[in-house]
Amino acid sequence: MRSCILLGLLLLAGCASRPSQGPAGTSWHAGRIDCVPFARHLTHVTLAGNSAEWWEEAEGLYRQTHTPEVGSILVFRRTRRLPEGHVSVVSAVLSSREILVSHANWAPGMVSLDQPVIDVSPRNDWTLVRVWWPPVGQMGVTKYPTYGFIVPPRPPSHQAILAEAPRAAVE
Repeated sequence: MRSCILLGLLLLAGCASRPSQGPAGTSWHAGRIDCVPFARHLTHVTLAGNSAEWWEEAEGLYRQTHTPEVGSILVFRRTRRLPEGHVSVVSAVLSSREILVSHANWAPGMVSLDQPVIDVSPRNDWTLVRVWWPPVGQMGVTKYPTYGFIVPPRPPSHQAILAEAPRAAVE
């Protein structure tokens, strides 16, 4: 039922192009969408700049942690593959080492909801992760370094993330 409602909202929003529902949630092509404005819209944080800069910018403004919470923002470090870093919004916590995220432009030009991310860090502190890769429908093999999670003052719920995603994708 929730998937049908989300699909209807996406089609009404005019931003969906062939949404697909798979074992890792929903993904759709959204044209030019970046992770920063998408995450900012969903969480109402006031951070700016490249996503890798958010961790330092959040210091003293928002709570930072190495424990995922629904509505928190996972901040990826800069790497050769991610020269500006990346941000994802945690949409569900499945276990101490697995979460679902919603994010934009992980796969170029796509918005993806409820995508698996697993913690592969040696100390179980979410400083190294693997991320679902929608184009092939499986977990990616690359390990990405992260800073941790930024927690907004009023983190959005899972339902709010799904409901706001179509609007966040067109901003």
